[in-house]
Order: sequence, then C-alpha cells, then structure tokens
Amino acid sequence: MLYDLTVVQFSKMLKNLSVILEKGECFANLKKVDMAVLLNSRLAPDQFNLIRQVQIACDTAKIGVARLTDNLDTVPKHDDSETTLADLQARISSVLDYLATFKADDFANAATIHVSQPRWEGKYLTGYEFAIEHAIPNIYFHVTTAYAILRHNGVEIGKKDYLGAMPYKS
Repeated sequence: MLYDLTVVQFSKMLKNLSVILEKGECFANLKKVDMAVLLNSRLAPDQFNLIRQVQIACDTAKIGVARLTDNLDTVPKHDDSETTLADLQARISSVLDYLATFKADDFANAATIHVSQPRWEGKYLTGYEFAIEHAIPNIYFHVTTAYAILRHNGVEIGKKDYLGAMPYKS
C-alpha cells in the first residue's frame, strides 16, 4: 500500500507537474514573457517561488521514499541551483528515474519503521504516519502551489492538468 501511495502517486504528480511547467513555457512564449518571470513568481512575499516549489516537491518524493525504504544513501543529490525550466525538467526526470528503481517489496517494513529528521529534535513517526501525515501532504502542497503560481500568472491550466490521466474503466 505505501508503495502505491508514495512511488506511484509521487511519480504521477511529478509527471503532471512537468506537463504543467511545459504549459507555462508555452504561455510565456505566446505572451512574450520571459520564463524567468514565471519561475521566480510567488503567491505571497513570504512564500517560496516556483523554482523552489518544484525543488521541494522533488525532494519530498525522493527523500520520502528513501526514508520509508531505508535507502537514504541512494538519494540523488541536487544542489538547488536550477534557474531555467530545462533545469527543473531535468530534476524532475532524475527523481522519476530514481523512483522507478523501487518495487513494492522494498516497502515490506515501511509502515512500522521509525522515521525522523533533524528538525524533529529526536522525535519520530512510524513509516505509515510519516507517509500519511508528512510526505504525502507535503508533495501535494508544493505541486499545488506550483500550479497556483502558474495559474495566478494567467497560464491556462485546470484541474485536469493537475490530476493528469485517470484510469477510467468502461
């Protein structure tokens, strides 16, 4: 279950984010707006810009899965130096490639492991709690904020872009 909730859903949301960013680029080209304007836009003065939203969404996916599977030593390193859309797309692609290395069996003990991080000052969550209470809401927050920044700037995207393809049945 945690594999589907993390690897499968994180991959889907990062792919959707990639498509949303492409639509932002099309908008910028059509309106003759420097893409850097969109990439550095934010919803509020004290909120991270679009670049940082994408970086954190990627970090949440890769580090969250690594923590749940006790694979922190395999996490791809990114130095947060992205300044262009191509840089961000490369980061998303790198994280998607990393997520694709995981299998459901890697999550056999994920629900009960203790997950901590330095900010938590010695406290921990179980893997299940970490996934449900921290990692999943965090990735959705940053993908949603990236979407909202672009939408706020006039990019014609909607709920279908955010949700992506659905596995409809007939």
